[in-house]
Amino acid sequence: MQIEEVKSITEEIDQLAGLLVEVVNDGASIGFLPPLNQVQAKEYWQTAFSPSVILLIARQNDEIAGSVQIALCTKPNGRHRAEICKLMTAPAFRRQGIARLLMQQALQRAKQASRSLLVLDTREGDPSNLLYTSLGFREAGRIPAYAESANGELDATVFYYQYL
Repeated sequence: MQIEEVKSITEEIDQLAGLLVEVVNDGASIGFLPPLNQVQAKEYWQTAFSPSVILLIARQNDEIAGSVQIALCTKPNGRHRAEICKLMTAPAFRRQGIARLLMQQALQRAKQASRSLLVLDTREGDPSNLLYTSLGFREAGRIPAYAESANGELDATVFYYQYL
């Protein structure tokens, strides 16, 4: 398993779209509702990738097993911070430590980008909460009824932060 930074999504867009479709349709709460299709996922990736977003992927052989984004704040008063977004692991690759590897690399890459504060949010009750706290993130608070789930219920989200 290798973690690499993607500089251009042109060659990766089909696999990235496939990863997004797979995790959303499997129930991940990352801004989309199922059913998500390949066309919608490609549209997302075409707009999400920018100079202020660092994209890391986990690759096993030639297959993308997971990804995470580091959104660098570009506002004059926020150039010290970044947001961790859309940590994804393909269902076939789960329980192998890929999300942890991606997050450890994201922490290092954020430091290299001169960021001293990372923030993120995740659905209350998801396994990712345990991952983030085990990596040193602290809970900042919860917001009830924050995001709609596939079954139409409104789920709470938990906001976390970490000083680097």
